[in-house]
Amino acid sequence: MSRMGFDQKWIDAIMKCISTVSYSVVVNGNIGEIFYPTRGLRQGDPLSPFLFLICGEGLSSLMRSATRDGLLKGVKFIDERPIKY
Repeated sequence: MSRMGFDQKWIDAIMKCISTVSYSVVVNGNIGEIFYPTRGLRQGDPLSPFLFLICGEGLSSLMRSATRDGLLKGVKFIDERPIKY
């Protein structure tokens, strides 16, 4: 994100939202011990679509750079098979 021009304070805030989550499970009305996820985002996390877009933009930028530097070349594909109905 820093390479894409995001301010470090913004990056720190996003990372804090992702890395400081904790869970506990209620079983038969009793709250269990707190545990911490080791990776990934929470299901339904509102940040998820935005982080996906940021990562996609980063990958797209890397691919454009690699193409410009001659490290990545496109492939053309023509499907000449007859269409089956």
